Amino acid sequence: MNAYYLIIRPTSSNPIAIQSLTLTFSYMEPAAGLPPHIVVLPSPGMGHLIPIIEFAKKLHHHHRISTTLIMSTSAPLSKTQNTLFSTLPPGIDYIHLPPINLDDLPANARMETRTSHTVIRSLPSLRDAVKSLLERTRLAALVVDLFGTDAFEVALEFKIPPYVFFPSSAMALSLCLYLPKLDETVSCEYREVTEKLLIPGCTPIHGRDLLSPVQDRKNDAYKWVLHHTKRYTMAEGIILNSFKELEPGRLKLCMKRTRKPVVYPIGPLIRMGSKSEVDESSVCVKWLDEQPSGSVLYVSFGSGGTLSHDQMVELALGLEMSEHRFLWMGSWRGPREGVYWCPCGRPRLRFSPMCQRVHSDTLWVELDSKRVLVNGVPMIAWPLYAEQRMNAVMLHEDVRVALRPNFGENGLVGRDEIANTIKSLVEGEEGKEIRSQMMKLKDAAAKVLSENGSSTKFLAQLATKWNSNTSM
Repeated sequence: MNAYYLIIRPTSSNPIAIQSLTLTFSYMEPAAGLPPHIVVLPSPGMGHLIPIIEFAKKLHHHHRISTTLIMSTSAPLSKTQNTLFSTLPPGIDYIHLPPINLDDLPANARMETRTSHTVIRSLPSLRDAVKSLLERTRLAALVVDLFGTDAFEVALEFKIPPYVFFPSSAMALSLCLYLPKLDETVSCEYREVTEKLLIPGCTPIHGRDLLSPVQDRKNDAYKWVLHHTKRYTMAEGIILNSFKELEPGRLKLCMKRTRKPVVYPIGPLIRMGSKSEVDESSVCVKWLDEQPSGSVLYVSFGSGGTLSHDQMVELALGLEMSEHRFLWMGSWRGPREGVYWCPCGRPRLRFSPMCQRVHSDTLWVELDSKRVLVNGVPMIAWPLYAEQRMNAVMLHEDVRVALRPNFGENGLVGRDEIANTIKSLVEGEEGKEIRSQMMKLKDAAAKVLSENGSSTKFLAQLATKWNSNTSM
């Protein structure tokens, strides 16, 4: 049966304005008799790529659904990304579209702006890739990351159901779903609102603790975030890297208020290191093996987290003043030249039971917080960017599995605050309560990932839907 779709193309300079209205008709005969196949358009950050790949692994292992990752970037893949893609298991392949030139954007353009432009300018190449896949696979869905909703145009053209993969928490998703309404009701900058904001599905939260890209409403990054969140309702479903036992109330509210798109909480999606990935000769691993169980504070700010020189000095002195063992991995760039690192390297450090004190930045909280939840490890949440502040509020005030240090008037967390926070976690009563709560969540995470767990069932529901879908 013939069908016509209204394709709305935003201009590259103004995501809100409508540039043209085009009636587009496409029909392609699906590859009959083949198992379902999905296309995923991820953001290039490792904190997004890793959970998406883990999601694809589960789909293939449990439901025989294969995946093609289509990378749209403005630069060649990094060494880390190439390594990740070169080790993809059976059932997952990838296509790297031609890099997009973004030289016309301001040098200080934020990641949200750059990613959105990259996706829009890649649409012709994406269309060709999807068309080619349709000739040899049975495409059941096109899944995009947070800032890829303009690719819905390709999904609609080929009549492929569109989905959003949301790698963060239900609390962050609640904000995104409510952001268009918040934009209408608040006239000033959100950080200037004196009272806590009451957002459905969120712990009452100060405006300064919302996502980093919404802190400057005049910046193009905010306009792009607003543009994408308005389009979430076009999706058939939102695949969420969280689980019911972690956020029961807000997940229930999310699922109630969004009959469409349907929310599928299938987390925690984590990448656990295997023994084969561990460099047993590493000085870090050897040192860890020699420490008493539960005695090491693991300090890491993830692949995108950097500190100023002054903050690095305060952190170093605070760690020393705490008088507790620590393993610090990371780098910084600042007025003083150089990037500093621990020789064992983060990707090859196994998540040892000895690392029972984890200092995790809350960007990687959406990767590492779920990892430490699975392992029952208490945290110190130190937010730097993206949704980290929201995650810190959730983990500290709501879930109560983390401590959060206070920033001083100079914008730094001082050495005394750092030392006292560490001692509270390791030695204090609050730390004992956090450890108890974390162990409960560890058991809950294991349960949801079991054969009859809620996350396993939601994944099965999604797979069943895709098994019944055909792109035609």
